[in-house]
Amino acid sequence: MTHPIRHAALGLFALCLVLLSVFMLERERAGVQMRPLAVGTTPVTLYQRAGAEGGPAVVVAHGFAGSRQIMQGYSFRLAQAGYRVLAFDFEGQGRNPVPMRGDVTKIEGTTVYLMAETRAVIAAARALPKVTGVALLGHSMATDIIVRVAEEEAQAGTPIDAVVAISSFSEAIGPEAPERLLLISGAWEGMLRDFALKAVQQIDPTAAEGDLAVSGAVERRAMVAPHVGHVGVLYSPAAITAARDWLDRSFGRVSTGAIDAMGVWIVTLLTGLVLLLHPLVALLRKGPGARAISRGQFWLACLAPAVATPLLLIAFHVNPLPVTAISALSLHLALYGVLQLAVLRGAGLRGPVSLAALGLLILWGLGLFGFALDRYFTNFWPSPERAVLMAVLVLGTVPFMLADAALTEAGRAALWRRVVARLIALAALAATVALGDADRLFILMALPVIVVFWLVHGLMGRWIARRTGALPAGLGLGVSLAWVLGVILPLLEA
Repeated sequence: MTHPIRHAALGLFALCLVLLSVFMLERERAGVQMRPLAVGTTPVTLYQRAGAEGGPAVVVAHGFAGSRQIMQGYSFRLAQAGYRVLAFDFEGQGRNPVPMRGDVTKIEGTTVYLMAETRAVIAAARALPKVTGVALLGHSMATDIIVRVAEEEAQAGTPIDAVVAISSFSEAIGPEAPERLLLISGAWEGMLRDFALKAVQQIDPTAAEGDLAVSGAVERRAMVAPHVGHVGVLYSPAAITAARDWLDRSFGRVSTGAIDAMGVWIVTLLTGLVLLLHPLVALLRKGPGARAISRGQFWLACLAPAVATPLLLIAFHVNPLPVTAISALSLHLALYGVLQLAVLRGAGLRGPVSLAALGLLILWGLGLFGFALDRYFTNFWPSPERAVLMAVLVLGTVPFMLADAALTEAGRAALWRRVVARLIALAALAATVALGDADRLFILMALPVIVVFWLVHGLMGRWIARRTGALPAGLGLGVSLAWVLGVILPLLEA
């Protein structure tokens, strides 16, 4: 190991970050009991304060491509305030084994199924002992679902006591319903802020952000969480406090206690885990160096597969899977990677494979880092039904990431080359969607996932590649990318 003192100092610093953030995040769970509930095929988690009996229930619904875990900022805090919180995974997302059904572009399509699922969870909430009322809280996609569900519940004679809509865009909000509605938007969500304010001004045209608008039985407020966007609003202390206060007002309760910035500690933990890998990589045995790629070969390896892959896939419409888009995504990645490897003629992919490096990358990226993601941020462990999908995806992600490792010269290529190669790869994937049928639209969900994967797992893979060669890094990142896509992408029934 070169520079052992420097590596030791970085490792100690990273370990301190990890331990401190874990302590702070675990403190957020103090005094809250969690237990699973089965509502049909829908996985539900009940959060409640230890020893709590009775009181209002809050059904918490996540947004598109989310999960129960991503809503924990609200679930834990509301449970600590004495509410009984039921958070669940929608069809096709999280650990729900059932793919999303129906046409996602029509109200009478997928929305109907998601509303029925939400109402089943509401029924489970009402069935809990000594429940004194039910409120709904949802983010993004879920706001449209809970607003429509609140109207149906009112028509059925079982009105919802309060609704909290975070980052809402629901066209179902009217001047008379829902009766008690809080709309929360992040300061960086300009369009959604405008929408929320217009929803409030339906009952009071003079109302501004933060004002309480009242018209008869209808009460409404638009609140802005400072310095956050579409994801940050889920961890904003100001947003969580506003939601708690709105529910307290609706149920005649008073809650106290400061709310910490849970999102800051999640970012700190994940940063610490990434940094902690660096000194461990330095302990690995050095592997073969990367072969330099000429500028002409670089451009040919970037552009030829980017043009050929979407064109070759125009006629591909076969889907052997029960869900849409996954097989087309895997085939695109496989073809793109194989064509790149052919142009590069296996540049830099010399063996033997360092099993220690391969194992460390997978163990760290999927094991330790994945455990932290699943516990504190969003679902990262697959349901059994997704295992087959991961097996299909790995057939495409492995050649794709092997080609990426070779093209970037085992992480030693100039920054502009690494950026350009990946931008072209993303453009090629978008072209495959544009030239394909409507079922491929769901592939677009993979684009931001791949970008984040390159920023986080790609950095860890680069350290491995520079130390031990492109082959173990490409293999490890290929397996990891299949896992990440397999657990995060929403599944839509074919």
